[in-house]
Amino acid sequence: MLLVIDAGNTNITLGVFKEEVLIANFRITTRIARTSDEFGIMIHDLLKSKGMDLSQIEAVAIASVVPGIMHSLKSAIIKYLNITPFEIGTGTKTGIKIVTPNPKEIGPDRIVDAVAAYDLYGGPLIVIDFGTATTYDLISEDGSFLAGITSPGIRICADALWHQTARLPEIEIRKPDSILAKETITSMQAGLVYGYIGQTEYIVKKIIEESGIEEIKVIATGGLGKIIADGTDAIQIFDDGLTLQGIRLIYNKNKMY
Repeated sequence: MLLVIDAGNTNITLGVFKEEVLIANFRITTRIARTSDEFGIMIHDLLKSKGMDLSQIEAVAIASVVPGIMHSLKSAIIKYLNITPFEIGTGTKTGIKIVTPNPKEIGPDRIVDAVAAYDLYGGPLIVIDFGTATTYDLISEDGSFLAGITSPGIRICADALWHQTARLPEIEIRKPDSILAKETITSMQAGLVYGYIGQTEYIVKKIIEESGIEEIKVIATGGLGKIIADGTDAIQIFDDGLTLQGIRLIYNKNKMY
């Protein structure tokens, strides 16, 4: 079995694949400093909770945008699984052609999403990842990474709202039934969610307008993205497992070399 790890700025998501099937997935917070032993014990316990053990893992693949955790995380995998992990980075064969001026600036999180979306749904497409930052990436019909847009994620916007104001409370991020809010909590929810739906629709519209690509699929993943995807016709497909699938696909492409 293959263990894939997506180390993001807010969460670390782990998935276990048996061939092409995701049979288990877990999520832990990134923002706690951990030693290699803590990572190792945590991975052991998570697998055990699903009736698996470390000996069943044959390979490990990682995509990370958090360099500060990588020494401990990779050391844990080597120490507890006796496996040298495959890390997606510069020079990794992906099958996606990056035609931006500086390809090294494109993070591995965006690459794995693009690879999975293109492989599963075909191009041309826009891939939206609602993570700590929200990213919008344009992939052509032949699998070229043409452009990317980055904006503050919905949780960053929410944190700013309640931490930079004296009297607004921390709230659950969800879509209220109406934008016509009549009290503080639903007014904040309306501003956050409907405002983010509006951002999503406008950016998708501008990408289509400026690229000249009209017949285009829009695929979304990540975090609170289901709330946004359910509130707009601009997104055709929400795929929560897109990033983990992308890591698996890239690992398999590189096994052949």
